[in-house]
Amino acid sequence: MKVTRIMANTATSDLKQAAAFYGDILGLELLMDHGWFQSYGSSEKMTVQVSFGVEGGSGTAVPDLSIEVDDLDTALARFKDAKVPIEYGPVSEPWGVRRFYVRDPFGKLINILQH
Repeated sequence: MKVTRIMANTATSDLKQAAAFYGDILGLELLMDHGWFQSYGSSEKMTVQVSFGVEGGSGTAVPDLSIEVDDLDTALARFKDAKVPIEYGPVSEPWGVRRFYVRDPFGKLINILQH
């Protein structure tokens, strides 16, 4: 057996909030839309990864999701323009990533990072 995909699912009564945060701000594509369930992602190859921790590093909470981007400054500007509060960072961490934390509309702690 080979795991080919891992998907995070979040319950919500308002799919428009997901579209605004994950589609408009992060620029993810709407890959599937059943009306009652939507999936956002990228048509580019994405790797399978699942992580576990007792902390998120530098004394932070463990994020619910980590999303790697190719341009952290642009991502940061989009979140600031959308008036999404930055909960941590941006900071260059000693293990080689630059990152910041935000909360999505559902209260999930999101780690936005660039290697």
